Amino acid sequence: MRERFDFLVIGSGVAGLSFALRAAAHGTVCVVTKKESAESNTNYAQGGIAAVMDAADDVEAHVQDTLVAGAGLCDEDVVRMVVTEGPDRIRDLIDLGAQFDRDPDGALHLGREGGHSAHRIVHAADMTGREVERALLTAVRRSPQIEVLEYHYAVNLLTEHQLGADVAGGEGLHCFGAYVLDSRAGVVKTVLARATLLAAGGAGQAYQHTTNPPVATGDGIAMAYRARATVANMEFVQFHPTSLYLPGEDFGGRSFLITEAVRGDGGLLRNLGGERFMPAYDDREELAPRDVVARAIDDQLKKRGEDHVWLDISHKPAEAVLAHFPNIHETLLAYGIDMTRGPIPVVPAAHYTCGGVVVDHEARTSIAGLFACGEVTCSGLHGANRLASNSLLEALVYAERAVEPARAHAAGAGWEERVPDWDESRVENAREWVLVSHNRQELRRVMQSYVGIVRSELRLGRAARRVGLIYQETEEFYQRTRLSAELCELRNLAAVAHLIVSCAQRRTESRGLHFMADFPEPDPAQRHDTVYDYAPAAPPA
Repeated sequence: MRERFDFLVIGSGVAGLSFALRAAAHGTVCVVTKKESAESNTNYAQGGIAAVMDAADDVEAHVQDTLVAGAGLCDEDVVRMVVTEGPDRIRDLIDLGAQFDRDPDGALHLGREGGHSAHRIVHAADMTGREVERALLTAVRRSPQIEVLEYHYAVNLLTEHQLGADVAGGEGLHCFGAYVLDSRAGVVKTVLARATLLAAGGAGQAYQHTTNPPVATGDGIAMAYRARATVANMEFVQFHPTSLYLPGEDFGGRSFLITEAVRGDGGLLRNLGGERFMPAYDDREELAPRDVVARAIDDQLKKRGEDHVWLDISHKPAEAVLAHFPNIHETLLAYGIDMTRGPIPVVPAAHYTCGGVVVDHEARTSIAGLFACGEVTCSGLHGANRLASNSLLEALVYAERAVEPARAHAAGAGWEERVPDWDESRVENAREWVLVSHNRQELRRVMQSYVGIVRSELRLGRAARRVGLIYQETEEFYQRTRLSAELCELRNLAAVAHLIVSCAQRRTESRGLHFMADFPEPDPAQRHDTVYDYAPAAPPA
């Protein structure tokens, strides 16, 4: 089956939907999403969007806060661009109908989160992502130019590789669309596009404990990597300091996030002895950047032999807590926890992928006709550590910036009809699906144990060997087995885990989110991106 569109968008979060709305003015758009269209990391973003929307705040302060959090690896030009253009993108959302919280005088209610020097977090209670997604989806569904394919899984990008060319060097490549699996029909479609946007989100599911939904399996990063696009900085995985801890509970791979805004609103961290510990780690206390807070919690757990710490905002008036965090309060009540009366048990969990597919200022990747924005990218905004609530901001700015270059490319490109349709003539139905489930569980345990908040050469070497074996086994299984979404996800998770471990082994220092017990200080000579080239499916050295 073969379909043709001017623009193909892979992913239905804020980045993909924002781009789709703008691109629809220039041609037909296909949005591919592997679950329901609202199922994305965007939909689970609680905190908000960082933007300078108050006269008491200024762009320079937001720029400096971002640079400080990024630990020397931010691209300052990118930071200034995103921070400067951010307020206009917020206004665009408001014009679309997004309802953000406001003060009694009608002004936007602006929160403050860790690492920020001012109140600049635009939010919709503690469900900002859901409100942004609602507004965007409503507009997308009205557009006759946009077709949304739910339960469709992008398998591989189409490049000269499918035409039989030698693409080992990754130079001079063009993207022609993607092979897309219709999960319900079991059919692989050839979707041809004049321009393709990757907006497939992050890779939190590579870890055993993550705040990301089950769809966050690194698909976009893995597809781009296999297509020979440039990938960088995969070692920088942000762990959210405060996800809900419940002993013995199985969240199906996703932990419930307790937003940064709880600490921004006065929440305090205490160990199980009731002692506040953040003042001993950082002058900014609970408002320190996430990497500092996560390592402090990790240190407390290891030193005291405990399995969680407390996050307590019960000293604040109950009415204020309920007004700011209704969704969190309701969710916690289902587990017998009342945050207005007592503390919340929390632990760190994998939350955001700061590395990814390298893009320029207009979302171009190293492959012509392939653009990318959002968490799937390495844009230079986040550096070695993302500042809280800068992620939705980045997605909005880059989605707008990608439209003109994508339109220009599409205007000069036809559909590459020489791409062959998917061939399943030499594969068979899998008889050993236990290998898929077992390898996925093992992969996530290995990453959690050895490639987490604190790393070492010994731990990374052990992870490299185990991840490499899973990576190789999965590729071999993929080559001989009929496709399924579960197999594709494992394949992508294995590739992303391989990238994270390999990049981490190359950075023999501690910087931002990457903390090495063997090298606890930053090395000025390593103040550069970790750019990773494609390697075949074999165990890393």
